[in-house]
Amino acid sequence: MSTLYDFSTWQPLLRLLYAAHAETLTAPGGQVAGQISPGGWSVPLPFRPPRPGRASLVSDNQDQFDAVGRIVEALKENGSDGVPFVMEASSAPGDVRLHLISLGSSAEPGVATAHPGTLLLADGALPEPVRRLPEPVPGAVPAPTADVELLLRTLRERLPNAVGASDDEIAAVEVRLGMPLPAELKALYQVVRSRYEDWNDYQEPYDTVGCELLPLDEVYVGDAASRHVLWQFGATDAVETGPEDAVQGLVGSPGWIVFGDNGGGDRIAIDLTPGPEGHVGQVIIISHEENIGARLVADSLTDMIVHRHFDGRRARRTERPSLVAHVNHASVPGVEAAAHPGLEVLSLGLWKEEPLSLAPVFGLPRLRTLIACTGTLADPREIARLTHLEYLELPPAEWRVLLDAGAVPTELLAAGIEAHRQQDNPLHTIALANEILALYGRPPIVGTVLEGAI
Repeated sequence: MSTLYDFSTWQPLLRLLYAAHAETLTAPGGQVAGQISPGGWSVPLPFRPPRPGRASLVSDNQDQFDAVGRIVEALKENGSDGVPFVMEASSAPGDVRLHLISLGSSAEPGVATAHPGTLLLADGALPEPVRRLPEPVPGAVPAPTADVELLLRTLRERLPNAVGASDDEIAAVEVRLGMPLPAELKALYQVVRSRYEDWNDYQEPYDTVGCELLPLDEVYVGDAASRHVLWQFGATDAVETGPEDAVQGLVGSPGWIVFGDNGGGDRIAIDLTPGPEGHVGQVIIISHEENIGARLVADSLTDMIVHRHFDGRRARRTERPSLVAHVNHASVPGVEAAAHPGLEVLSLGLWKEEPLSLAPVFGLPRLRTLIACTGTLADPREIARLTHLEYLELPPAEWRVLLDAGAVPTELLAAGIEAHRQQDNPLHTIALANEILALYGRPPIVGTVLEGAI
C-alpha cells in the first residue's frame, strides 16, 4: 500500500493540527479539514510571523513545510493529483481518526477545501459554453492591413540573425494541428522559429513581435478543451456574440491558433473564426483569468508587428437583456425582473426580502443553470418545474427538501452543494453528495479511514 495511507506519514501534520485546534477537536462533532496536492495545499495552520525587522523565511514555519512535504511526496509516489482530508477525535483517548477522501470520477475537487466540488452526473458531460462551437460569419475576410510580403520584409530587417523554420518543420506542425498555418503566421515562423537554443545567436524577439513567441512546435489550437474550465464556472457563464463584436464570445475555438504569450499567462492567437465585425486572421488575447471570450489585439499580424497596434478598436455596445442574472439585494431586484426568453443562468444571492418564487421563470426554454443561496427560495420543490436545467447548486437544507420530495430534476448533468468551508462538516457534505450521485447511478465518493495516536 502507498505510504499515503500509512498513518505515520500523516502523524507530524496531525500533531500540528491537534495543537492548533485542540478545543475544536475535543468538542462533540469537532473536525478539522483541508486539502493537499503536489502543486499547493490548504491546511488550517497558523503561520508564525517573522521577527521584527526581517522578511518571513521558510525556516520560520519549517515544521509545517516538512509535515506537508511528507504527504506531497507520498502523493507523487502514488501518482495522485491531491487528497482532501478530515481529522476528528477518535473514541479511544489520545487517538485521532483521519478520513482520506477519494472523489474518483464522480466529482471535481473543491477549490481549496475538503468539500467536494461539482458532482458529475453524466459521463463526459460538459457545460454548455464549453460545448459551443463558433458561428459561421458569411463574408468574413482578412483585414486590408494583412500583408505577408511586408511582414516578411519587416521581420528580416528587425531580426537579421534569427533562425527561421524549415519547410519540413512547418509541414510537421500543420500535420499536428490538422490545418495549414495562416499565411501571416507561417511567414513569422519562416523568419524566427523561436527555439530556446537559438537565443544565443540573436535577440529574443519579444520587442519585435510584441509578445513572447512560442516555439513552433508548441503552437496549438486554442479550442475549448485547452482552457480547462471547471463545471462550476462554465455553468455560470454564457456565450454571447453581438452584431457589433469583432471576436466571438467563446470558451475556445478550433480556429484560434495560439502562438504567443503576453508574459503574464494570457495567450495570443490568430483568430480564423471572427465575430461579425472581425477579420479572418485577426490577433486576439485569451485571458487566463477568465473562462470565456477573448479580446481583439489587432486586425492582422502585420498590423500588430509592423504598425505596432495592440489595442484593438472600439465597438459600440448594444444593450440587450442579460443572459446571466444575479438576483440579490444590490443587483437585479427579483426573479421577475430577471426573466426573459433568452435567460440561461439564474443566481439567487444575498436577499433581505421575503424568499423568492421561481414562477416567473417557469417554461423559459434556455434556462440551464440555477444557483440559490440559503434562504432565497420560498419553495425548493418549484425547481422541478424548470425542465431544461443542466446545473443546479443549492445549500444542504434545500437539497434535503428535494431529495425527500423526490423532486431532484432528472435531466441534470452536474450539481453543486453550497458548503461553508469552516462551518460545515465535509463528511456530511459527502454523505449528501452520495445520495445525489446514487439517483444518477454514479459511483459514490469514498474515503479511507486511518486511526492512531499522535
